[in-house]
Amino acid sequence: MEALKEAFLPNYRYEDYINWEGDWELIGGIAYAMSPAPTIEHQEINLNISSQLKRLLKECKNCKALPEVDWKIDEETVVRPDTLVVCDFNSNKAYLDKTPEIIFEVLSPSTKRKDRTLKSLLYSKSGVKYYILVEPAGDFAEVYKLENGKYYLEGEFKEQSYNFEIDSCKIDFSFKEIFEDVK
Repeated sequence: MEALKEAFLPNYRYEDYINWEGDWELIGGIAYAMSPAPTIEHQEINLNISSQLKRLLKECKNCKALPEVDWKIDEETVVRPDTLVVCDFNSNKAYLDKTPEIIFEVLSPSTKRKDRTLKSLLYSKSGVKYYILVEPAGDFAEVYKLENGKYYLEGEFKEQSYNFEIDSCKIDFSFKEIFEDVK
Protein backbone atom coordinates (compact mmCIF):
# COMPACT_ATOMS: atom_id res chain seq x y z
CA MET A 1 0.00 0.00 0.00
CA GLU A 2 2.92 2.39 0.67
CA ALA A 3 4.04 2.25 -2.97
CA LEU A 4 0.50 3.04 -4.06
CA LYS A 5 0.35 6.09 -1.76
CA GLU A 6 3.71 7.40 -2.98
CA ALA A 7 2.65 7.05 -6.61
CA PHE A 8 -0.26 9.44 -6.05
CA LEU A 9 1.55 12.08 -3.98
CA PRO A 10 2.21 15.30 -5.85
CA ASN A 11 5.85 16.02 -6.55
CA TYR A 12 6.58 19.70 -6.89
CA ARG A 13 9.74 21.46 -8.00
CA TYR A 14 11.25 24.92 -7.55
CA GLU A 15 9.57 26.24 -10.71
CA ASP A 16 6.18 25.36 -9.14
CA TYR A 17 7.15 26.81 -5.76
CA ILE A 18 8.01 30.29 -7.07
CA ASN A 19 4.48 30.67 -8.49
CA TRP A 20 2.58 29.84 -5.30
CA GLU A 21 0.77 32.49 -3.31
CA GLY A 22 1.25 32.59 0.45
CA ASP A 23 4.09 31.14 2.49
CA TRP A 24 5.22 27.60 1.72
CA GLU A 25 8.16 25.27 2.13
CA LEU A 26 8.97 22.48 -0.27
CA ILE A 27 10.66 19.39 1.15
CA GLY A 28 11.42 16.42 -1.06
CA GLY A 29 8.81 17.58 -3.59
CA ILE A 30 6.03 17.86 -0.99
CA ALA A 31 4.49 21.26 -0.21
CA TYR A 32 4.08 22.38 3.40
CA ALA A 33 1.96 25.44 4.19
CA MET A 34 3.58 27.84 6.66
CA SER A 35 0.37 28.78 8.37
CA PRO A 36 -1.07 30.09 10.44
CA ALA A 37 1.11 33.19 10.46
CA PRO A 38 3.67 33.32 13.29
CA THR A 39 2.51 34.88 16.56
CA ILE A 40 3.79 38.25 17.72
CA GLU A 41 5.82 36.46 20.42
CA HIS A 42 7.40 34.24 17.75
CA GLN A 43 8.30 37.26 15.63
CA GLU A 44 9.72 39.21 18.59
CA ILE A 45 11.97 36.29 19.54
CA ASN A 46 13.11 35.91 15.94
CA LEU A 47 13.82 39.65 15.73
CA ASN A 48 15.90 39.43 18.92
CA ILE A 49 17.86 36.49 17.49
CA SER A 50 18.50 38.24 14.17
CA SER A 51 19.42 41.56 15.79
CA GLN A 52 21.90 39.96 18.18
CA LEU A 53 23.52 37.92 15.41
CA LYS A 54 23.81 40.98 13.17
CA ARG A 55 25.50 42.89 16.00
CA LEU A 56 27.84 40.01 16.87
CA LEU A 57 28.82 39.45 13.24
CA LYS A 58 29.58 43.11 12.56
CA GLU A 59 33.34 42.50 12.75
CA CYS A 60 33.15 39.25 10.80
CA LYS A 61 33.23 40.35 7.17
CA ASN A 62 32.83 36.79 5.94
CA CYS A 63 29.51 35.80 7.58
CA LYS A 64 26.05 37.32 7.77
CA ALA A 65 22.77 36.69 9.58
CA LEU A 66 19.63 36.45 7.46
CA PRO A 67 16.08 36.22 8.78
CA GLU A 68 13.42 34.30 6.85
CA VAL A 69 15.23 33.81 3.57
CA ASP A 70 14.53 30.93 1.19
CA TRP A 71 17.28 28.31 1.16
CA LYS A 72 17.09 26.26 -2.03
CA ILE A 73 18.75 22.96 -1.21
CA ASP A 74 17.86 21.35 -4.54
CA GLU A 75 15.10 21.53 -7.16
CA GLU A 76 12.64 19.73 -4.84
CA THR A 77 13.57 21.32 -1.49
CA VAL A 78 13.23 24.95 -0.48
CA VAL A 79 12.94 25.87 3.21
CA ARG A 80 12.67 29.17 5.05
CA PRO A 81 14.36 28.98 8.46
CA ASP A 82 13.47 31.68 10.96
CA THR A 83 17.08 32.94 11.07
CA LEU A 84 20.31 31.58 9.67
CA VAL A 85 23.99 32.44 9.48
CA VAL A 86 25.84 31.87 6.22
CA CYS A 87 29.54 32.40 5.45
CA ASP A 88 31.45 32.88 2.19
CA PHE A 89 28.23 33.91 0.48
CA ASN A 90 28.06 36.30 -2.41
CA SER A 91 25.00 36.04 -4.59
CA ASN A 92 22.40 38.17 -6.25
CA LYS A 93 19.83 35.37 -6.44
CA ALA A 94 16.42 35.60 -4.79
CA TYR A 95 17.36 32.65 -2.58
CA LEU A 96 20.28 31.19 -0.68
CA ASP A 97 21.91 28.24 -2.42
CA LYS A 98 24.77 27.65 0.04
CA THR A 99 24.50 25.59 3.23
CA PRO A 100 24.15 27.82 6.31
CA GLU A 101 26.47 27.32 9.29
CA ILE A 102 23.74 28.01 11.88
CA ILE A 103 19.95 27.72 11.73
CA PHE A 104 17.52 28.95 14.37
CA GLU A 105 13.92 27.72 14.31
CA VAL A 106 11.43 29.27 16.74
CA LEU A 107 8.97 26.51 17.54
CA SER A 108 5.24 26.93 17.19
CA PRO A 109 2.50 24.38 17.83
CA SER A 110 1.80 23.97 14.11
CA THR A 111 5.45 23.39 13.07
CA LYS A 112 7.08 21.87 16.16
CA ARG A 113 6.89 18.27 14.97
CA LYS A 114 8.27 19.10 11.51
CA ASP A 115 11.09 21.22 13.00
CA ARG A 116 12.13 18.50 15.47
CA THR A 117 12.02 15.60 13.02
CA LEU A 118 11.94 16.32 9.30
CA LYS A 119 13.95 19.56 9.34
CA SER A 120 16.47 18.17 11.82
CA LEU A 121 17.13 15.26 9.48
CA LEU A 122 17.21 17.54 6.42
CA TYR A 123 19.60 20.03 8.02
CA SER A 124 21.95 17.33 9.30
CA LYS A 125 22.10 15.66 5.89
CA SER A 126 22.76 19.07 4.31
CA GLY A 127 25.69 19.75 6.67
CA VAL A 128 24.33 22.60 8.82
CA LYS A 129 26.84 22.79 11.69
CA TYR A 130 24.48 24.12 14.39
CA TYR A 131 20.71 23.72 14.68
CA ILE A 132 18.94 25.66 17.44
CA LEU A 133 15.35 25.00 18.44
CA VAL A 134 13.85 27.87 20.43
CA GLU A 135 10.85 27.03 22.64
CA PRO A 136 8.86 30.20 23.42
CA ALA A 137 6.51 28.33 25.78
CA GLY A 138 9.39 27.53 28.15
CA ASP A 139 11.77 30.40 27.37
CA PHE A 140 14.62 28.05 26.48
CA ALA A 141 16.58 26.89 23.46
CA GLU A 142 18.23 23.61 22.57
CA VAL A 143 21.57 23.83 20.77
CA TYR A 144 22.48 20.89 18.54
CA LYS A 145 25.90 20.50 16.94
CA LEU A 146 26.61 18.34 13.92
CA GLU A 147 29.22 15.65 14.45
CA ASN A 148 29.82 12.81 12.00
CA GLY A 149 26.59 13.58 10.17
CA LYS A 150 24.38 13.52 13.26
CA TYR A 151 23.14 16.19 15.68
CA TYR A 152 24.13 15.97 19.32
CA LEU A 153 22.55 18.11 22.02
CA GLU A 154 25.07 20.61 23.39
CA GLY A 155 22.60 21.77 26.03
CA GLU A 156 19.47 23.64 26.97
CA PHE A 157 19.92 27.36 27.39
CA LYS A 158 17.75 29.97 29.15
CA GLU A 159 20.03 32.67 30.46
CA GLN A 160 23.43 31.30 29.51
CA SER A 161 25.57 32.09 26.50
CA TYR A 162 26.96 29.68 23.93
CA ASN A 163 30.07 30.16 21.84
CA PHE A 164 29.40 29.24 18.20
CA GLU A 165 32.57 28.63 16.23
CA ILE A 166 32.08 29.09 12.50
CA ASP A 167 34.48 29.86 9.72
CA SER A 168 36.99 32.29 11.24
CA CYS A 169 34.37 33.87 13.54
CA LYS A 170 33.38 33.13 17.10
CA ILE A 171 29.94 34.19 18.25
CA ASP A 172 29.33 34.48 22.00
CA PHE A 173 25.53 34.31 21.78
CA SER A 174 23.36 35.23 24.79
CA PHE A 175 20.15 33.24 25.04
CA LYS A 176 18.94 35.54 27.81
CA GLU A 177 18.71 38.39 25.27
CA ILE A 178 16.35 36.56 22.94
CA PHE A 179 13.64 36.24 25.59
CA GLU A 180 13.97 39.77 27.01
CA ASP A 181 11.06 42.15 26.52
CA VAL A 182 8.90 39.40 25.01
CA LYS A 183 5.33 38.70 26.22
